[in-house]
Amino acid sequence: MDNSITFKDIKKSNYSSIYHLIFQNEKLSKQEIANQLHLSLPTITQNLVRLEKEKLIEKSGQFESSVGRRATAYAICPQARISIGVEIQKRTVQILAIDLRGHAFQQERLAMDYSNEDRYYKELSQAVQSFISSLDVIDEQVLGIGFAIQGLTSNDGKKITYGKILIATGLDIEVFSKYLPYPCMFLHDAKCAATTELWVRNDIGDAVYLSIGPHLGGAIIINSQIYMGKEGNSGTVEHMTIIPDGPTCYCGKKGCMETISSVNALLDDDETLDFFFLQVRSRIPAYVKRWNSFLDHLAISINNIHLVLNSEFILGGYLSPYLTEDDIETLHEKVNEKTAFPSNDPFIYISRSLANGVPIGAAIPFIQSFLNEI
Repeated sequence: MDNSITFKDIKKSNYSSIYHLIFQNEKLSKQEIANQLHLSLPTITQNLVRLEKEKLIEKSGQFESSVGRRATAYAICPQARISIGVEIQKRTVQILAIDLRGHAFQQERLAMDYSNEDRYYKELSQAVQSFISSLDVIDEQVLGIGFAIQGLTSNDGKKITYGKILIATGLDIEVFSKYLPYPCMFLHDAKCAATTELWVRNDIGDAVYLSIGPHLGGAIIINSQIYMGKEGNSGTVEHMTIIPDGPTCYCGKKGCMETISSVNALLDDDETLDFFFLQVRSRIPAYVKRWNSFLDHLAISINNIHLVLNSEFILGGYLSPYLTEDDIETLHEKVNEKTAFPSNDPFIYISRSLANGVPIGAAIPFIQSFLNEI
C-alpha cells in the first residue's frame, strides 16, 4: 500500500487547517494565520481566496493598528451551511434552523397532533419545507434535517427500532424523505439533548446524561462521543429495573427507572413543574416529602449506574431549570449514603444546554459532518 502524502493531500490539509483556525477564532488576519500554522503568505492568500469564493469565509472589517496599514480581518460565514432540527411530540412540533456555530437563528412551534398516517408525515414535511423557504437560503446550503423522536433509532438514523411512547417501531425515514429534497434522519431525543450538551461544553470526556422530562431518557458519553452500542440502545437507563414488581412502565415491564424518575412520576394529574416547585421552595411539607422521595429514588439509580460507569452525571431535560445547587448537594449526599464507595468529589451536575436542546441536537450531526469533511 502506498502511504505517501501527495501534493493534493497537502493542499487539502492547508485548506482545512486555515478554515478551522478561522472557525475557532472570531476573527483573524492573514499574518496571524500564517504565524499560527507556519505556512507561507502566498499559501494563505491562495486558500483565503478560495474559501471566500466558496462563501465559507468573508472579510470582516480591519484590525486596529498604530503603524502602517490595518490588516484585513477574516471570519467564517456562519450561514454558509445550515441544518434543520425537528422535535416531534404528541401535540406539538418544534422546527428550528442552526448555523455552522450551532446557533439557532430561526424557530417555529406548531400545534400538530401526531398520527401514524401518511397525511401527518406529508403535512409536517410541507411545514418543514415552508419553514426552510422562509429562510432565504438555497437548497445547497441546507445540510439536512434531523427528526428528534421519543424512541430508539438505528445507528444510521433510517429506522425507529423501538417506539412505544409515540412513533411506531419499524417506521422508516422514507415517510419524510420522500417529500423533502434533503438528507433526513431520525434521532433519539435524549441523545439529541446530550449532543447539544457536548456542543456547548468542551470539558466532557465520559459522562451519563439523564434527560428528565415527562418521560426519562439517557445517553452514554465516552471520549466526548455519544456511545450508541451495537444496536443503538446504549444508555436506555430508563428501562433499568429499580423496584421489582413496582409500577408498570410503558414498555410493559414493572419498576423501571422511568416509573419513578420521570416528570410524569413526580407530578400528580394536572400539576405543573412551576406549581410543584413553588410548593417545594415554599417548604410545604407534603411537597417537600414528595421531592425528597423523588431524589431518594434518583440517588439509587445514579449509584447503580455510577458503580458501573464511574463518570460524571449531567441532569438535563424539563426538570433541569428547576434544580438548584442545594438539590444537587442533597443528591450527592443521598448517593453517598447508598454507595459502597462514598466520595467528597462532586460528579453530578446540572445541564448547561438550552431549553431547545433537543431540536438543536437533532440538527448538529449534519453540521458536525460538514465541519469534519472540510
